[in-house]
Amino acid sequence: CVRLRLLLTTKESAIYVPINLEARRRMTFFANSLFMKMPRAPQVSSMMSFSVLTPYFKEEVLFSAEDLHKKNEDGISILFYLQKIYPDEWKNFFERIRPKDEESRKSMMDEISRWASYRGQTAKTGKVTNSTERPKLDPKDEFLKARMEDISLWASYRGQTLTRTVRGMMYYRRALEIQCIQDKNAKLDHQRTNSSYQDGESVADMDLAIADIKFTYVVSCQVYGMQKVSKDAKEKARYLNILNLMMMYPSLRIAYIDEVEAPNKDGMTEKTYYSVLVKGVGDKYDEEIYRIKLPGKPTNIGEGKPENQNHAIIFTRGEALQVIDMNQDNYLEEAFKMRNVLEEFESTKYGKSKPTILGLREHIFTGSVSSLAWFMSNQETSFVTIGQRVLANPLKVRFHYGHPDIFDRLFHITRGGISKASKTINLSEDIFSGFNSTMRGGNITHHEYMQVGKGRDVGMNQISSFEAKVANGNGEQTLSRDIYRLGRRFDFYRMLSFYFTTVGFYFSSMVTVLTVYVFLYGRLYLVLSGLEKSILLDPRIQENIEPLQNVLASQSVFQLGLLLVLPMVMEVGLEKGFRTALGEFIIMQLQLASVFFTFQLGTKTHYYGRTILHGGAKYIPTGRGFVVYHAKFAENYRMYSRSHFVKGLELLILLVVYLAYGRSYRTSSSLYLFVTFSIWFMVASWLFAPFIFNPSCFEWQKTVDDWTDWRKWMGNRGGIGMSGEQSWEAWWRSEQAHLRKTSVRALILEILMSLRFLIYQYGIVYHLKIARHSTSI
Repeated sequence: CVRLRLLLTTKESAIYVPINLEARRRMTFFANSLFMKMPRAPQVSSMMSFSVLTPYFKEEVLFSAEDLHKKNEDGISILFYLQKIYPDEWKNFFERIRPKDEESRKSMMDEISRWASYRGQTAKTGKVTNSTERPKLDPKDEFLKARMEDISLWASYRGQTLTRTVRGMMYYRRALEIQCIQDKNAKLDHQRTNSSYQDGESVADMDLAIADIKFTYVVSCQVYGMQKVSKDAKEKARYLNILNLMMMYPSLRIAYIDEVEAPNKDGMTEKTYYSVLVKGVGDKYDEEIYRIKLPGKPTNIGEGKPENQNHAIIFTRGEALQVIDMNQDNYLEEAFKMRNVLEEFESTKYGKSKPTILGLREHIFTGSVSSLAWFMSNQETSFVTIGQRVLANPLKVRFHYGHPDIFDRLFHITRGGISKASKTINLSEDIFSGFNSTMRGGNITHHEYMQVGKGRDVGMNQISSFEAKVANGNGEQTLSRDIYRLGRRFDFYRMLSFYFTTVGFYFSSMVTVLTVYVFLYGRLYLVLSGLEKSILLDPRIQENIEPLQNVLASQSVFQLGLLLVLPMVMEVGLEKGFRTALGEFIIMQLQLASVFFTFQLGTKTHYYGRTILHGGAKYIPTGRGFVVYHAKFAENYRMYSRSHFVKGLELLILLVVYLAYGRSYRTSSSLYLFVTFSIWFMVASWLFAPFIFNPSCFEWQKTVDDWTDWRKWMGNRGGIGMSGEQSWEAWWRSEQAHLRKTSVRALILEILMSLRFLIYQYGIVYHLKIARHSTSI
């Protein structure tokens, strides 16, 4: 009764509810997670020690003033873009850094704008302006310099940068320090009188020592040594930014591959490779801690990212290892729960074997950047929550999909490491570590009470490159011995679940598109051969054709992929309410989500099928910047010509010919539309989606510039050393390169599939009556 009275009489003031939606989301999830089932956290001194490992190549470390203020052809800069995406956060940030009086505030912002505009113009033109023309920046004005650094950090913490990832992971150490203080408060008097406690040593120093013992963070910057001696300004800036991160976080360690010219036994000079670990010292330079000689260049053996992890894993410590990609983030309130999660390794509730990989939930933080980013965010949300949860329990077929999972370090480091790294076949190195763990008797779980931030690609071409990379990886998985062995050893029901866990989704996507081809070519054969006409003249067929057409029309409504949206609707409904889920679904359709996902179906099918036929998948870098520029038509043509445009035009011609010569649906044109509507929709998506989702795609001047650029590219004959971006012929040779290296069996299959054009052409010529009724081929 007291509680009921409190609920009915208490009025919550809206002033206590944060305006920022991200703050509300984090607070809500943290409060709800405290009521979930999780192991009891031990004291910090008794907890399992762990490390975090992040592979880094040449991604953005920190947004400079030039990067932030550099405008595209539409006058949009990254800083302006971020101010529009995060208006309340920019307002709060500006309130923190601005001077108190109005005159100083205006002077400061004018000075920042003039200085940044000059720097952006210099970076754009590559010319150094006369010193008399430069805006004067007083070198003693530390206030203005600090403000520019603060703005760069503010923007970098909202992008997919290494700075954001390092800050997020270092929350683990900060959380451990706070938890150490909590553990010691009850024993403070005892510690002061303890013989092991030295005079003059503060409790805070002991907390720092314990936190450093329990936590290690290693960033594997493969090219850090090359950046250090590089003459390129951009590479040198990345090196200095990484060095500044080591100064900012003394516990951060950087591992890299050092290439040294050294004499061998014969007196000849040869390249020797070392794996080196460094740390920041003082406020000026880095100090080498360890140097381990390698038998050769790691990237000659395997793919770049897995070898980047493998050479640095020896520098990690502890019993657990969390693998974090360069586009991830962490939150302080979630870092407090790391002690609880690590206790799951000792749990016996998951079956005969203890867990070897602990799966964590993800939050996609790039959903607000654009409509495409929101689509990808919802797609990932349905996969990393409902999907992962069901795969782990009850299906027990969850693997490691490149998410922020925690590995049993001692288990994996004695069984080949956390990444398989054979060239080509192990392109998707993440899931192969899950295969390896399962085949060696491990157990992979999933836990909902802790989440880690994750960034996704935000532009059309970036997303397509990512989907192509994943499809290539699934094609190589299909050809791998790991899939064969797991399929042989799983029981029947677990094997069915395993099929849809990995390659099944891509195989079913390919079968869906192939079914469209078979349907259209089959109908075309019936039309052009005259068989359809003879069938329809049969009175028995005429009696039953209408019910058959009605059945085809009714089931075609569900061919738009509506069933694939159900997991997302269910997940959003459970977390935010079904009214919100229904509203988000409607808004997604209005923003042409169906067009986007139908387009990605073509990407998956093309790259998966080509890898199955010819192999030779390659890593495709996607880039993680903000897309604030217009992609030229030639760029879109190079990227989507073979995968979408050619196939879309072929299906379009088949539909038109079938409509011209077909007689099945002449009695009711609406039935023809119902049966072929989904195919028309797919054709339209494949042909026009890259332009619909391209910024400034309807601006006339952009269209004129695209036409000029495309004609120039098409007319370039190419030559030795010419790249595909410069010449049509060079691009064409690169597109056909896989046919020169493929097997005889794959070439025969390609020829057999190309024979469909001959059959189609023969039927058309025969029906146009230009062959004078001759049926000779």
